[in-house]
Amino acid sequence: MKEIRIHGRGGQGAVIACRILGLAAFKDGLDAQSFPFFGVERRGAPVTAFTRIDTKKIRIKTLVYKPNYIIVLDPTLVKTVDVTSGVKRSGFILINSRRNPSQFRLGPTKVFTVDAEGIALKYGLGSPTAPIVNTTILGAFARISGEVKISSIVDAINEYVPVKVGENISAAEEAYKIVSSEEK
Repeated sequence: MKEIRIHGRGGQGAVIACRILGLAAFKDGLDAQSFPFFGVERRGAPVTAFTRIDTKKIRIKTLVYKPNYIIVLDPTLVKTVDVTSGVKRSGFILINSRRNPSQFRLGPTKVFTVDAEGIALKYGLGSPTAPIVNTTILGAFARISGEVKISSIVDAINEYVPVKVGENISAAEEAYKIVSSEEK
């Protein structure tokens, strides 16, 4: 079983990203679970969401404590939340950032970065003050994890996202293409 934890802020689409990721895994013939965890929801507050994927039926019903992969939608969370908590050494952390991965001091875990914000803004996803980066970063995740196909991410976006479907797909595909060489 592979477990993914997404850190974001309310309004960035962390919960929807987990649902899209779960649907993409299902389209790839895997079993999937996706669920959020947050307190009193308000825009800008830290939000955590989880996805599990496996080749067999997932029976566990707890939070994800030892994720294989971590996705960070808002890079400022790296300073305020312990985003590395429990991450497996064999996993990685993917951060929405223009910065080079080597600039993040997050222990021995591999770090990848992708400018999901810049890509999202290029395609008009959100606004300059509140870009929506969730679908964009899923393209990068598909590339570096190999857990889901980009075509399944595209199909899931097409099925689940209600607005700017083409723009969301283009953003995910662009992130898929550019993240591969950005490893620390």
